[in-house]
Amino acid sequence: MSDARPLPFFVKRMSAVLDTLALICRILTGVALVFLTVIFGWLVFGRYVLNATPTWVEQMALLLVMLIAFLGAAVGVHENTHLSVSLLRSAVPPRVRSFFVVLSDVLMAGFGGLMLWYGAQLTIFKWGSLIPLIQLPEGLRSLPLTIGGGLILIFSVGHLIRLFLGVDDRSDSIE
Repeated sequence: MSDARPLPFFVKRMSAVLDTLALICRILTGVALVFLTVIFGWLVFGRYVLNATPTWVEQMALLLVMLIAFLGAAVGVHENTHLSVSLLRSAVPPRVRSFFVVLSDVLMAGFGGLMLWYGAQLTIFKWGSLIPLIQLPEGLRSLPLTIGGGLILIFSVGHLIRLFLGVDDRSDSIE
């Protein structure tokens, strides 16, 4: 932390909940990555050993990649490891830097909100049709977008709350 003040109870609870959500996302993306590796191994085995390519692997892989990408992006926002250009923030005075940090969090929250809103609309719209070869709802393709957007929104709002309470401990935040 940047100062030695104790964290308010609300911030401790909020941080614990957000950390738990990020942990769940990391576990889900890890399991999805392992499953993705296994099914591609099965694809290679089926194609070259059995001479019968399992056609469902491509559709499953697309679902898993969506899950990994969007949940992984949300964790990146939570842990402040998402892509950002910090060169400009590092070159300006602390007062201007703090404005850029707040602006970045507000933009990320807005982007997450848009992902949540439009992803939910797309998920609902496509839920009635089925993905060929695996016979699962087509809406599953955009569900990770929706969930990832919601998590990006929640994690960004958490950063903003910590910023405005003066307890933000990110290294690239307000000094």
